[in-house]
Amino acid sequence: MTAFLLIWSPKKWPWPELPDLAKRVAAGVAVADVWGCGFARSILPGDRVFLHRVAQEPKGIFGSGYVTRAPYEVPDPATKRGYRLCIDFVYDWVVDAHEGVVIPREMLRSHPFSVQTWDAQSSGTVIKPMAEGALEKRWAELTGKRKPPKFDMPAGPTRSSKVTAHAAVEKRAADGRTVTKAKEAAKRVATQVATPPSQSVATQDSRRITKPATRPAAKTATAKRAHKN
Repeated sequence: MTAFLLIWSPKKWPWPELPDLAKRVAAGVAVADVWGCGFARSILPGDRVFLHRVAQEPKGIFGSGYVTRAPYEVPDPATKRGYRLCIDFVYDWVVDAHEGVVIPREMLRSHPFSVQTWDAQSSGTVIKPMAEGALEKRWAELTGKRKPPKFDMPAGPTRSSKVTAHAAVEKRAADGRTVTKAKEAAKRVATQVATPPSQSVATQDSRRITKPATRPAAKTATAKRAHKN
């Protein structure tokens, strides 16, 4: 079993649903979620994931879970490749990271946690074995030991808990498309205004004008004398 890092930046992804989600998990409910995993395709069902809050305090590890579905492609026109990779997982523990985290970022700066790059730009980073062992041990000390939650695979696709964030992203994408169309329309109008009709008529008239006939060259003085003789 391998462990992977899932990154959450509240600046990019607001998550007002997190407090309620944390309460459900604490009550023993097996809550499933969806998360982007960057370019990682080696994640397998049963692998471990840890959630890390970045960009804003409090920073640190605040959740964990087990993968239930390997990476799959989700269409996303906003990306260059046209899709993003996602995984499904079920939480075994999570806290409301708006209020605090379980393992602060400062603690991760000490050995052996320091062998790991925690401030990754995207999710899906493999947690090195040395850091993973220490992380699991400290995690169990702080949150308790639990068996993996029993989870029945849903009949349909797993839905993300970050409903508000996804709605905001879709709205920004729609607004962006509207602005692009408006700019293209304005550009077409500006091009038409910059080329008045009179100019095109003048151009057509100039094409009808033929060049004057070229006069024959005047005879030279030598040719004239030869003619007289």
